Parts: sequence; C-alpha cells; structure tokens
Amino acid sequence: MHDDFLVRIGGKLLDRPKPIEGAELLVPDWLPDVPFNEPPVPAAVLIALVARPGGHSLLFTQRSLGLRAHSGQVSFPGGKIDEADTDAGAAALREANEEVGLNPKNATILGYMAPYQTGTNYVITPVVAVVEQDEAFVANPKEVDEVFEMPLAFAARAQNYSRFVVRRENVELSTWQLDYGGYMIWGITANLTRLFRDLALKELDI
Repeated sequence: MHDDFLVRIGGKLLDRPKPIEGAELLVPDWLPDVPFNEPPVPAAVLIALVARPGGHSLLFTQRSLGLRAHSGQVSFPGGKIDEADTDAGAAALREANEEVGLNPKNATILGYMAPYQTGTNYVITPVVAVVEQDEAFVANPKEVDEVFEMPLAFAARAQNYSRFVVRRENVELSTWQLDYGGYMIWGITANLTRLFRDLALKELDI
C-alpha cells in the first residue's frame, strides 16, 4: 500500500493526543446504574495498521479468560496510561509490546483520535500507527489468549458492521458489531473501529 494512502489517513487524525480535561462531557458507550464518584482513568489503545504483502491489516487481541475485566473479549492492544509514559502514544506502544511483543521501533505513529469515554470510567485515546514487523506477534498468556489480524479493507466496508443489542433492566443499549473469521467484535472495540473507519477510511479506495 503506497505511502500516499498512509499520508491521507494521517491527515484525518490529530497531530498530538487531545487533553482529556472535561472528558466527562463526552457521551460514554453506556452508563452504569450508579454514577462514578472518581474522575475517569486515562487509557490508550493502539490501532495498528500492520503492513502485509496483500495490504494492511488491523491488529486485535482476544483478552485472557483469567482477567477480571472484559475477559474473553476482543480488543485492541492497550491499557492505562502510567505516570512513566510520556503520552498516550508511548502508553499504547508499551502495552502492545507487553501484550503481543510488538517492537515499538517497528511502529510509526500516524496520529491520534479524539478521546472516547467508556461506561467503565476510562477515557481512551486511540493511537493509530503503521507497523512493519517481520517477527510474529506472540500473545502474553497473562493478558491475551489470541492475536489475530483483520484486513483493513474489511474494516473499511460499512456493510460489514451490524448492531449488537443488550437489554439492561428494560433499557435497550446497542454497540457496533463486526463478525470476522469467527471472532465477534462488539462494544468499545467495535465502536472504536467504526469511528476510525468513518473518520479515516470511508473516503479511501481500499
């Protein structure tokens, strides 16, 4: 995939992470029954565009069944932003290294998406990077059960998205959903994938 394609994607993104002050004004993907009393936790995820001979792909993980939160769900590599992280980009690359062995030296950050607030009291900054790594990605068994990739062209097609509906005490909630290769992607990860698609991919010929 030619460099101009990546430049056009980068042109749709923010040059630097957007401050999360006032992030409580964002609309979360769902609201808990009892509001949180604490400020949201800053976090970052890596939307990795992995260079492959047939085109770029998106990197996903299936979280370990042993984790307390979101166990077994599909997600992007990522996690909380630590005090030692210089910014969201550094946090996303660190987490990707810890979770799947992605070498930060093999990643070039193209830009950032606006913060996304979740109903679990996190404010996530999506970090978009192109990754050129010959070594295989290897799941860290403490955090990840599987690593898989989805062709970027699949994520770019609006018809591949449907709605995932959940009912909670007579309230109907829904998120985007992607069914790819037997992996069901929904919730925060599907919403972020769709936001990335609408922001940076829908006008491109993939």
